[in-house]
Amino acid sequence: MSLARRTRELWTCAECGRRFANRNQPHACGRHDLEAHFRGRPPEIRALYDALLARVQACGPVQVLPEKTRIAFQVRMSFAVAIPKRAWVDGHLVLARRVESPVFRRIESLSPRNHVHHFRLHTPADLTDEMDALLREAYAVGEQRHLA
Repeated sequence: MSLARRTRELWTCAECGRRFANRNQPHACGRHDLEAHFRGRPPEIRALYDALLARVQACGPVQVLPEKTRIAFQVRMSFAVAIPKRAWVDGHLVLARRVESPVFRRIESLSPRNHVHHFRLHTPADLTDEMDALLREAYAVGEQRHLA
């Protein structure tokens, strides 16, 4: 993908206001509240999410998108997701390559440059240096650098 395509203006959905790298991107329109994801959850789950968010934000500017069933992190594209549960935070990273690591519970390969790596965080100790490196790699995918 050319630099021009990676830097072109994002398309904005007229109905929900969400921005996308691709015009008329299929999605479920809706405006959702971040706090709704934490209702009925122990405070430790919010703290764990906040620790993950801090690691994501350390990669660079990011938009936090609360959706119906998940919280997406987006630059040009969504590159990571968090799903707060009662006893942990599930999530996934989108990487341009398949990374076999004990960090991941499973990997879905959607195309040669689109691999969804699922993880589960139980404590802040699960946010390791390896996870930081993988978050930075996913952030670059969110910027669409992998398409150069």
